[in-house]
Amino acid sequence: MSLTSRARYTVQLQGVLDPSWADRLGGMQIVNLGVDGPDSVPVTVMTGDVADQAALAGILNTVYMLGLPLLSVTFLGHPETNCGQAAQLD
Repeated sequence: MSLTSRARYTVQLQGVLDPSWADRLGGMQIVNLGVDGPDSVPVTVMTGDVADQAALAGILNTVYMLGLPLLSVTFLGHPETNCGQAAQLD
């Protein structure tokens, strides 16, 4: 892993992010969880390949500007060596 290598990440946010933001967020797949019940806390899970650490910082900055609290960022590996894992998170 390096600052300039492509990698796959999962980013979890508190709140609901419309999937229409996917293009603005580097093509990340956006899934909203916990939006069904009145007592549930909505969580958005974004999963996808990111060009490098600068692109990841840009994604996180956009989420910050939208006012969605960051819950976690998880490195899932490099896309060419880890192709099946992102699908398991859907």
